[in-house]
Amino acid sequence: MEYHLGLQSPLLKQKLSPKAAKAKAERDLAYAKTDERTAKKAHAQRMHRKDHNGDGKDWDHEDGRWESVKQNRGNEGEGTKKESGKHYKIK
Repeated sequence: MEYHLGLQSPLLKQKLSPKAAKAKAERDLAYAKTDERTAKKAHAQRMHRKDHNGDGKDWDHEDGRWESVKQNRGNEGEGTKKESGKHYKIK
């Protein structure tokens, strides 16, 4: 992908100091390894093995259906702050 003068990718990493980047990596890893996140990841894997209609999509644990990655991770256009801390049932 080419970028013209002054334009940068919106996917650039955050500009953090080495100390802050290390702390963030530790926080992110700790969150990813919580029991709830581990259960959601395992459930999504089971759903992908069982139903190949979800190829290229994410399982939405709130709505219980396949959604595009953009739709699911953006919380249906409402952003992720409102959704923070909710607990969804995993079948």
